[in-house]
Amino acid sequence: MANVVVAVIALVALFVMVPGGEEAPTSAERTPVRASPTQAAAPKAPELPSAALPPPVAATEESARKAKANEAGLVPVIMYHRIVKKRVASIDRTPKQMRKELERLAKAGYVPITAKEFATGNIAVPPGSYPVVLTFDDGHETHFALDDQGMPRPDTAVGIIYDVAKRYPGFRPVATFWVNDQPFGHEERAEQARHVRWLVERGFEVANHTIGHANLGVLGKKAVREQIVRAERMLEKLGAGPSATFALPYGNSARPRKTARSGTWDGDSYAFKGVFLAGAEPSRSPFAKDFDSLAIQRIQSNGKKGECRRWCSTYWLEWLDKHPHMRFTSDGDPRRISVPVKLRGNITSKQAEKLIAY
Repeated sequence: MANVVVAVIALVALFVMVPGGEEAPTSAERTPVRASPTQAAAPKAPELPSAALPPPVAATEESARKAKANEAGLVPVIMYHRIVKKRVASIDRTPKQMRKELERLAKAGYVPITAKEFATGNIAVPPGSYPVVLTFDDGHETHFALDDQGMPRPDTAVGIIYDVAKRYPGFRPVATFWVNDQPFGHEERAEQARHVRWLVERGFEVANHTIGHANLGVLGKKAVREQIVRAERMLEKLGAGPSATFALPYGNSARPRKTARSGTWDGDSYAFKGVFLAGAEPSRSPFAKDFDSLAIQRIQSNGKKGECRRWCSTYWLEWLDKHPHMRFTSDGDPRRISVPVKLRGNITSKQAEKLIAY
């Protein structure tokens, strides 16, 4: 590198020193300095699918009927843990299993949204499509890692999501990651921030799962608040806070339940729009009267063995395929809430002015 710099300086000096009318530099002197192999431009990173949604439509009774909209229906909020080549725990999934499930969702017309978008009712997926929330607990290293080009490793959850989104353009590449004190397996705060900000800048949600994956069901109110506030402080420093959603470790609720939604510790506060359980059914619509923002249901990603014959993702996705009238189907307009007229009574009264009943 030093030799190249010296050569460049010498060549510039030579041109400066030659006055007008004097002999011009020789062809050898005019030969451009070539970059050394170490200076060669790095290969351009591949382009990733965007998380942007198409412009919303202006829903009407006619368009809602055509889309078969039912925004009082059920939404699958799918829960993942580790994504490993060889499963150890029953809740582990392999990359192949996860890819197969996402492909199934994409082919069926599901469009991912974040837990924040779901809990706040900001559901802007195209008309006739179905929202799905992909959630990942614990911030495991198999969820997300960057390669030498600063791109997601293909065998991680994020890499798989992008791979499916490339092959199915309607499948939006977003998900929610609820993390503890070492997001994505990194001890160094700089690496944690690098990974967290990469995700947030591209539409993913990174949010609170307590600082130490604490069982809130056995802690007092002060200890619960400390666990949550310390995680919030970390996320703020990493560029992801304040969190809008919270996943209960082990699915165990605090006592009283509202302690997990809002509170203050050591001068800092938190206030979540939604608190998520660990199972075992599709969630009610956030517009429905029976929606409980303190106990939002999730479905464990898994096959149909043992208890999963009834309570996991394979069963429930099959059930929703067989009962499409029970599934949340979008009208394409996040400003309106469209339902068949017989379901208008299922929507909360505060949403009445947004309601289209056809």
